[in-house]
Amino acid sequence: MTAHRIAGAWLSVLLPGLGQLYHRQLGKGLSFAAVAAAGWYAIVFQLAERIEGLLTLGTNPSGFRKVGKLSVMMEGDHSIFLMVEGLIALFLAFLFAAFYLLCVRDAYRTGMLRERGDVPPRLKESLKQAGYKHFAYVVLFIPLSAVLFLTVLPLVFSILLAFTNYADPVLPPAHLLDWVGLQNFVNMLRMDIWSGTFTGILSWTIVWAVLATVTTYVGGVLVAILISQPRLRWKRFWRTALIVPFAIPNMVSLLVMRNMFNNQFGPVNRYLAYFGIEGIPWLTDPFWAKATVILVNMWIGMPVTMILAFGVLTTIPKDWYEAAEVDGAGTFQKLRHITFPMVLFSTAPLLIMQFAGNMNNFNVIYLLTNGDPVNIDYQFAGHTDLLVTWLYKLALNQSQFSYASVIGIAIFLIVASLSIWSYTRTKSYREEDMIQ
Repeated sequence: MTAHRIAGAWLSVLLPGLGQLYHRQLGKGLSFAAVAAAGWYAIVFQLAERIEGLLTLGTNPSGFRKVGKLSVMMEGDHSIFLMVEGLIALFLAFLFAAFYLLCVRDAYRTGMLRERGDVPPRLKESLKQAGYKHFAYVVLFIPLSAVLFLTVLPLVFSILLAFTNYADPVLPPAHLLDWVGLQNFVNMLRMDIWSGTFTGILSWTIVWAVLATVTTYVGGVLVAILISQPRLRWKRFWRTALIVPFAIPNMVSLLVMRNMFNNQFGPVNRYLAYFGIEGIPWLTDPFWAKATVILVNMWIGMPVTMILAFGVLTTIPKDWYEAAEVDGAGTFQKLRHITFPMVLFSTAPLLIMQFAGNMNNFNVIYLLTNGDPVNIDYQFAGHTDLLVTWLYKLALNQSQFSYASVIGIAIFLIVASLSIWSYTRTKSYREEDMIQ
């Protein structure tokens, strides 16, 4: 009873399209066979060479060679180009493998139709069925391909760099790259010149992410609660005035703040001097520089939480507060047992997103302090540098691309693990999981 499906599937394994021809689907079989033939030709004569280049990263370096009595610059292999072309070849091979499996699956399902006594659909009928039943897959194929080549491929490329020696002075095309395995990760954890910088910046990054998230979140919620008080007048004015930092582009705000906190001519120190207070080294002292970036980030980030808290506060039933007052609860008890739990329940995913965003908050650090003040014990980094700003400096300023890639992988693992762990423990996630 299974002769048709098995025969069609095995013929499609030999060559896509043969199974369809076996089921007397001439148009579909010839179309699949033509695509398969083109795919095998590309693999044998094009993709295999590109994949080999990905594995070797080149065998012929560029350099001067003697041609008679002259030294001529001869162009050789470029390891980065070979890596990119090899990755593209792998992705195309992956798509061809998916096409191969679909052909086998189609032949198997068509065999099932024949065994039930049904007539296999022709090419025109199959296209109509695809338009009705699989329209979403057909439409999503183009954006899926774009995601693969424009997002996944660059991501894989950046990860692979961590396993090479792509760092100054080994830079293509003058030098060919080599695969070094986990050596860069070992150096980052064991070599004093790298491990001390990595652990120091990682510690500050976590402290910064926690403080920046807590201050903006708690500050935004408290401001929203204050403005929502019934006895407060001019509520629209306060909402508009406190949302201004969110409306101004971050780059403009940060550059203005950088000038305001300047040690020499900044207006903040000038006002302090007017009251007889000695100027504070806001951006040149390690402690004050860290305090400044947290303060400025709080001023910029509070409006986002404030806006969301406004929406949550309007959904809390007033009966709850009235019942709490009858039971003798004061303002603090109502805030602790009603307001904050409700706000946290609705905005817990946002809190986690803010934490992940602060781990990678490049703008505030780079535009306000540029990672300074300089730390002589760090490798190409300053006291306020986060992992992401250190990555930027290593890649763009020092050409240490392999180590920058190692840091990028570390950032991803830390942010992803902490975000998933914390989100799965929120009350909103547990209740959503129970509903499903």
